[in-house]
Amino acid sequence: MSKRKKNNQIKNQKEEKINFTGEASERQKEKTLVKKIVLSIIAAFILLLVLFGVIGYQYVTTSLEPLDRENKTELVVEIPTGSSSKDIARILQDKGVIKSAIVFSYYIRLNNETGFQAGDYEFSPSMSLDSIIDQLQKGGTIAEYEGTKILVKEGTTIDQIGDDIAGNTEYSKKDFLAVIQNKVFLKEMETKFPELLTSALKAEDTRYTLEGYLFPATYDFPEEMPIEELVENMISKMDEVMQEFYPEITESKKTVHDILTLSSLVEREGSTSEDRKLIAGVFYNRLDIAMPLQTDVAVLYALEEHKEYVTNNDVTVESPYNLYKHPGFGPGPVNNPSADAINATVEPTESKYLYFLADLETEKVYYSETYQQHLEYQAEYINQ
Repeated sequence: MSKRKKNNQIKNQKEEKINFTGEASERQKEKTLVKKIVLSIIAAFILLLVLFGVIGYQYVTTSLEPLDRENKTELVVEIPTGSSSKDIARILQDKGVIKSAIVFSYYIRLNNETGFQAGDYEFSPSMSLDSIIDQLQKGGTIAEYEGTKILVKEGTTIDQIGDDIAGNTEYSKKDFLAVIQNKVFLKEMETKFPELLTSALKAEDTRYTLEGYLFPATYDFPEEMPIEELVENMISKMDEVMQEFYPEITESKKTVHDILTLSSLVEREGSTSEDRKLIAGVFYNRLDIAMPLQTDVAVLYALEEHKEYVTNNDVTVESPYNLYKHPGFGPGPVNNPSADAINATVEPTESKYLYFLADLETEKVYYSETYQQHLEYQAEYINQ
């Protein structure tokens, strides 16, 4: 190889080395820049989190304190019949008694404060949240409400509520059912009460999605109130009652819809808290062995009839609500249960019983572990 050719090769190798070194240097600079940008973004994000955390902490802290310690002005506040805790919080905020309805609602939930009463109250912005809660639980002056009241009795159905509304207001049953079945309204309610209604809107073959979700109570229904607001008040009241049960329901791996379905059966099958707890336990025992619930209450709902006894022909009715034919919980609740029935379903009495029957005259309930014993009780106490 000539000396010149060899020198050229050496020169080319040096140039390639220089180019490679330059490219490596550029890539290193680029990596450093990217790292700086990422770290800057992370730092900014952390700073924002800290800032929002500080602002949030200050907001919550001030919301837990009296709105204005120096302002002793007495403000007259009316709490309507049937108001939920969320309704009361909103009213107090609107009247200038508290700073935040949201914080107040969470405060009473975390402290398990219940038993608020309707009436007229005198509150001042200088009052603490505990003082306001204490007064709400003691009760105010009963407001002289002269408008229409709607009574939802324990264990009544949506159809029965519709009949009562039609008989006492300018609205027809058709108007009421139109709201109950309005899909847009139902989605709006699910957004407002997700814990309560999410499983209900997923259920299939139900007659009414909201059956079982309108809490039994007396509700004010003034002329200016739209029927949608009345229904929302009923749902809101059920959500308030259910707050203490949600943790146990979640832990049980059952849905709210399951619990309210069983509660509606327990509501009608038993008349005392003791019996309701035992009957709930019987139903769970049947479910555990894939035995149909075999309850007359559901058959009567399927038949859309109200009578004391169910015949052999009745239990052959073709309906998803016929729980003699179909295993499991069924499509959904068959009435709107009371807090007592819900409590019995969430905290049933454990036993080995699989059967029960009630003497309608004495209201005594007889429980048995075997079908043979059940038949003997039937012959002795019922078929006399």
